[in-house]
Amino acid sequence: MDHAAVLALYDRDMRQGARPDGPGARIERVAGLVRQVGSAHGWNGVVWSDLDENTADAAIEEQVRYYAGLGREFEWKLYGHDLPVDLGKRLRAAGFTAEPEETLMVAEVADLTLDVQAPEGIRILPVTDSAGVGLVADVHEKAFGTDGTRLRHQLLAQLAADADTVVAVVALAGDEPVSAARMELVAGTRFAGLWGGGTVAHWRGRGIYRALVAHRAKVAASRGYRYVQVDATAQSRPILARLGFEPLTTTTPYVSP
Repeated sequence: MDHAAVLALYDRDMRQGARPDGPGARIERVAGLVRQVGSAHGWNGVVWSDLDENTADAAIEEQVRYYAGLGREFEWKLYGHDLPVDLGKRLRAAGFTAEPEETLMVAEVADLTLDVQAPEGIRILPVTDSAGVGLVADVHEKAFGTDGTRLRHQLLAQLAADADTVVAVVALAGDEPVSAARMELVAGTRFAGLWGGGTVAHWRGRGIYRALVAHRAKVAASRGYRYVQVDATAQSRPILARLGFEPLTTTTPYVSP
């Protein structure tokens, strides 16, 4: 993989050329950056910027004012190659809080190892209705220890508005939901995004997460996407590397003051 070329393509397709990630969201392109204004339960934040030492601080101040005027918290998603090089320091100085750094990992679907079966006794089921969404949110809360309300609303809205834009799956051990994940599919781009993959703690280390990655990648291939991408934690990065994913850069969410 030509890392520089794929990263430049990712920036063009998924950041500079960002599309709304769900119903009720809109993309705004203003001087030097691209931002999303989401619904009440959606994601709000800056997805791309083209700033320098002379413009960064003013741009940061303007976004804080703008989202405050909307009554929304927001996130500035900072990538490791974004400029200026001290943008993270400037965000912290403006009162933003950095969440844990993740690694943007990308794979060409044709190069992936996809002959991965779910472990014995595990069923992978598609999520198509509110009952399935409830299972996904339940797994999310148990796996990550965070509230699943926003995920529940977002996924229900996506399925109702255009089910072709999202693929959600849940892994069951008997009737118990033990792992779940989703994939975002944006028409006109070459990247399918793998999101929210999580496994309940006492079911980890058995290959369920790996099986869910392969399952979604197969769907992406069947729908004509060339690449799949993941914002990988330190825990998932080795698993993704064994499947064929390669790191391109880092990404750090900075949460508004």
